Amino acid sequence: MYLYCDHICLPNGRVFDGYLKAEAGKIKEICNEKPAGEEIVDYKGFYIIPGFIDMHIHGWGTGSFINDKSEASLHKMRRDLVDTGVTSFLATSGAEEVAELNTGIESVRRVMEQPQTGGAEVLGVHLEGPFISVEHKGMQRAECCLQPDLELMREFCRYQEQRVVKLMTVAPELTDADKLIQMCFDNGIQVSAGHTGATFEEIKRVKNYGIGGVTHMFSGMRGFHHRELGVVGAAWYFDDLYCEFAKQTGLTVRPEAFALTYKIKGAGRIIMTTDCAGLAQSQKEKYHYIRKITMIPDGEYLKIRHDDGREERYRRDNYEEIKHLELGYLESVQNMAKNVAPSMHEVIQMTSENPAKYIGVFDRKGSLEVGKDADLLVVDQDYQLKATYCRGELVFKG
Repeated sequence: MYLYCDHICLPNGRVFDGYLKAEAGKIKEICNEKPAGEEIVDYKGFYIIPGFIDMHIHGWGTGSFINDKSEASLHKMRRDLVDTGVTSFLATSGAEEVAELNTGIESVRRVMEQPQTGGAEVLGVHLEGPFISVEHKGMQRAECCLQPDLELMREFCRYQEQRVVKLMTVAPELTDADKLIQMCFDNGIQVSAGHTGATFEEIKRVKNYGIGGVTHMFSGMRGFHHRELGVVGAAWYFDDLYCEFAKQTGLTVRPEAFALTYKIKGAGRIIMTTDCAGLAQSQKEKYHYIRKITMIPDGEYLKIRHDDGREERYRRDNYEEIKHLELGYLESVQNMAKNVAPSMHEVIQMTSENPAKYIGVFDRKGSLEVGKDADLLVVDQDYQLKATYCRGELVFKG
C-alpha cells in the first residue's frame, strides 16, 4: 500500500511531496515517482507525521493500567488511544503495592510478546515510583512511597533482557538513590527525577549516574528560587536534561510556564505526555484536588460529584461517553500549538522524536524513515486528525 501526500514530514524539518509505502508493518519506501499498478491512498492537502509516543500514561478510555493490571485492560487502552493520535505508549504505574507493580510488569511483558494489531503498541512500563518523596507525592499513595531498595529493584529488572521496564521516576535525594539510578542505567532503564524535593546540587550530582530529565515539569517537585534553583532550575540550567510535560489543560501548569520552558530549552528537549489515568475506571472513591471532583465507583457506572454539588453518571465501558473526562494527547497538542506556535517539525520533536530517543526506541520509532515502523498520522495544519496508522494498519479514520 502506498500513501500519497504533498506534505510528508521527514527528519530535520524536510517536507516531501511524494509516496510512502507501508508493508509488513514497516516503511518500505519513500519516493517521488507514482508507482504503477499499486493501491494508492490520496492524502493531498494534509500532512503525514510520525505517530505520537506517550511515555507517561496510566490509563485512557475503557482501560486503566493504574486501576487494572490485566492484559485485557492494556488492550482496551491500545484500542481507545488511536483516535488521540497515540500509536505507542508506556503503561505507567504509580506508587503502589509491590505485588501490584509486579503483576503489571508481567502483564506488559506478555502483551509485548503478542502481535499487538488493531491499536497502539505497548512499548513497556514506566514505573512512576515507588521510590519517590512522600512530601511531593501529589495524588500518589503515601503508604506506597518507599526508600530505594536495591533488592526490590532487581526484582523489577527480572525481564530486562526484553527491556520491559523502559523508564523510572525517582526522587534523587532519597538514601541510596544514586545506587538505584546506576542499577537502572546498567539495565537499560531511563531515569527521570520526579515527585522530588531535590536541590539543584542533588540533581547535579546524580546526573553523573544517569538522570536524563524530569517528570511532569513543575508538578511534584521543588520549584525555582534565585538562591535555591531546585529541580525546576536544574532542568532549565542543564542543556541535556529533558523536560516532560503532562497534558496542556492550563490547570496544573499555566501556559506561560510552558512557554517559558519552550524558550529556554527549545523543542529539542521537551517531551509531551498526557499523564491520563482512565478516570472512568476508578475502583475506589477518590477526590481529585485539582479538578475539584469526587469520583465514586457505582457498579458499571462512575459517578462524579463536583464541589458545587452537581453530579454526573457515566457508563464505564462506553468510550464515546467517557473520553471527554480527560484531555487526550491530540487536544493537548492543539492547545500547545496555540500557546507557543511551534513549527510542525518542532511538534514532531516533542511528540515523537524526543520520546523515542529518551526511552531507547528511536531505531524503530519517532521519525518517518525507511525501515522504521509505519506509525503514521494524517493531520491538517491545525492538527485535526484524518487517519491513524499503527505499523501500517489503518486503525482510525476521521
